[in-house]
Amino acid sequence: MIDLIMKPKDEKKVEAIAAAVYRLAAGKGLAAVTLADIAREAGVATSTLYVYYKSREDLLDDVYQKAKTATVTRYASDDDPKASLKARVRRIWNNIVDNRIENRQQVAFLEQYYHSELLSETSRALGQRMSAPFIELLVAGQRSEQLKTVPPALLAAAVMGLARETALLVSRGDLPDDETTRANGFQLCWDAIRA
Repeated sequence: MIDLIMKPKDEKKVEAIAAAVYRLAAGKGLAAVTLADIAREAGVATSTLYVYYKSREDLLDDVYQKAKTATVTRYASDDDPKASLKARVRRIWNNIVDNRIENRQQVAFLEQYYHSELLSETSRALGQRMSAPFIELLVAGQRSEQLKTVPPALLAAAVMGLARETALLVSRGDLPDDETTRANGFQLCWDAIRA
């Protein structure tokens, strides 16, 4: 039997492939994206994609998992467990707004992939694991009677939804990205979830 030695993936190519997926998903929609499109946009041969990934599904799953990990890490950036619940939720909310403004194409890909039939059980489980600390924070807020006693997923949806819409209004230029906009947006969020 011949031993095949796998050459390690070139991280620059992996990053170029991911960036191509983000641009294409944001531009024409994930459902319409083919491997040939991705290769062309990334500046690599289609055969290179098959060296790195078994299939389109494998490629998209890998890109999703890396993007999801990076995104949730950005959401939790500078979280201070010693701060008040309101301050912690505001920090996370601001991070979500920042991420959505700064990484629009990546966010477009994440949302399309998450809501598609392509979402693998592995990726779904990753998302649940990664969101668990935020859900636990919300549950702790419910236990301390600071947050509404509704399913925690609804609290998370309120936070995410108001952050998403605030980022969209800022990105379109409908609102300035300043402290007033951020304070007003977060206050609406806090009012929606507090007990």
